[in-house]
Amino acid sequence: MWGICAILTVTDVLHPNEGEWGHDARTDVRIGVLQEASWFRFPYPGQWGVPTVSVAAVFGMLAGVLASMVESVGDYYACARLSGAPPPPTHAINRGIGMEGIGCILAGAWGSGNGTTSYSENIGVIGITKVGSRRVIQTGAIIMMLFSILGKFGAFFVTIPDPIVGGVFLVMFGMILAVGISNLQFVDLNSSRNLFVLGFSLFFGLTLPQWISTGKNADTIQTGSQAVDQIIVVLLSTSMFVGGFLGLVLDNTIPGTEDERGLSQWKKQFVAEDEDGMDKDNAKRTFDCYDMPFGMSYIRRWRWTQYIQFCPTFEPSISSCQRSEQPVEVNAVHVNITKELIDETNGYKRDTTYL
Repeated sequence: MWGICAILTVTDVLHPNEGEWGHDARTDVRIGVLQEASWFRFPYPGQWGVPTVSVAAVFGMLAGVLASMVESVGDYYACARLSGAPPPPTHAINRGIGMEGIGCILAGAWGSGNGTTSYSENIGVIGITKVGSRRVIQTGAIIMMLFSILGKFGAFFVTIPDPIVGGVFLVMFGMILAVGISNLQFVDLNSSRNLFVLGFSLFFGLTLPQWISTGKNADTIQTGSQAVDQIIVVLLSTSMFVGGFLGLVLDNTIPGTEDERGLSQWKKQFVAEDEDGMDKDNAKRTFDCYDMPFGMSYIRRWRWTQYIQFCPTFEPSISSCQRSEQPVEVNAVHVNITKELIDETNGYKRDTTYL
């Protein structure tokens, strides 16, 4: 499509005047960026000067980070589902959020002007290409770092027409939407309770951010603190946060059974069963894909790693200081104690059984 747009641009099939039909699809709309870009550019920390820190900026970025964390957790589950991996355990989610934080620190040091977070469109690419190998992602990251030195290379992709970008977004976000909806397979959609939680969360999550961004409606939030106002506005402007938060509150406050809420079916994803239905030691077989790439023999050997929240051996029940003692249940188990009493006088054996 990019090549077709280039041909239509050269032949002037697409109108050259701004505002006319087809102008936005021309490949020379932003050709000036490619012409002005230098061939080589080496980014380095502090290239735009010494970073400045202010309370308003910190709280404003904090609001964006909170909204991004909510989105990232959903991205992790969607990515696992599309790549055929089991749902990410707690330590994997903690590790992902932590790496995003480190990425934001590096982005601030390099002066990129934006934070680092999971990119939902890339998850859609997994669903389309069926390529979910981490080696491919790692190789792509290395290539991106190398080509980031070439200014012309990055500027070349700026010439992609907006209609093509919009078409790509439709496909990618469509896949993400479909994956999110597919999680409802665990929920009883014949329940009026679930229909209310789902419908209200979706509709309110779409309407409230639209209302906030319309006109001066954002100015109606006046708490007396500019930083707090900024945080609230950013959060309420994020559809995923509003819908997810409402769904979380409603699903945990409106009474419903585990089967109705889909929790019992969801938990089965974390447990492997054999043909007899007996639980197996599935931690190694199922969740090995979330282990560290190296050093796992040492991590499993050191007991203190179970307290580190991003280690694969992390135990939430231990770190929360909650005793996980479970009473021993005796179910349909009879302990038979048989004593053979020989009556030597009468010459017979008598069995006495105690239950």
